[in-house]
Amino acid sequence: MNANNRKLMVFSDLDGSLLDHFSYSYEAALPLIDALEHLGIPLILASSKTKAEMLALRDVLHNKHPFIIENGAAVCIPRDYFTDNAEKTTLQGQYRVHEMAPRRERWLTALADLRKEFAGQFLSFHTAGTAGIVEMTGLTEQQAEAAGARGYSEPVQWMGTPRGERQFAQRLRESGATVTRGGRFLTVTGDCDKGRAMAWLLNIYRQRYPGECIEELAVGDSDNDRPMLEVARTALLIRSPVHDYPTLHKNRDVLHSEKYAPAGWTEGVSRWLQRHGIVI
Repeated sequence: MNANNRKLMVFSDLDGSLLDHFSYSYEAALPLIDALEHLGIPLILASSKTKAEMLALRDVLHNKHPFIIENGAAVCIPRDYFTDNAEKTTLQGQYRVHEMAPRRERWLTALADLRKEFAGQFLSFHTAGTAGIVEMTGLTEQQAEAAGARGYSEPVQWMGTPRGERQFAQRLRESGATVTRGGRFLTVTGDCDKGRAMAWLLNIYRQRYPGECIEELAVGDSDNDRPMLEVARTALLIRSPVHDYPTLHKNRDVLHSEKYAPAGWTEGVSRWLQRHGIVI
């Protein structure tokens, strides 16, 4: 809870935003992450990562809040997080899950249908296997296994020309897929995005805290973060070492970090907190 009938919330992308683009380090952000928890400001992680990857990272960050997986394909809420059950969720182990996209198998079939037409131009996580994911990402074998345990989407490494990539993405869209580009990979999934997942979860919070004004910050660095950045009350764009800031239609309440992740995450979130009279 925050003073003056106000509840602040942070929705954050991971790779390139909270985590270093190359090393996946988060050390520079830890003091501020701890401060958010102390202040009662939920940090909602929203990523293209799988549930297994997110659970491992939440453990090391001591994060106990809901989280968004696979670019908005599902929202996971710890089963005892709210005093009652969120609507349109199913109990899966220790989490209530709201699914917003079809299962992964549909997209594996769509990619298989394009293998001949775009021969040698793309490699998916499913085809690469754990060893291939290690090679593509630099993850450990255990981390790569978690990255490959996808429920609703499929990351694809494109190795052809930019023109070919546009044609490839269009063919996938014709099959019903949504194709977005993150920092490293194309993600093939259903009609979902981080923005809609964030909006659904915000509505759940508003129902639980009817007397409070919720003010959310969305943090991202890539095009797949854009739906979340566009609909958030305030957007924080993290500077990337490999591409420009994502282009937004809105121009009000948009912050830009000067530093790269994770230092840029701390820089930008601290600036947002200062706007609300909180100095860390």
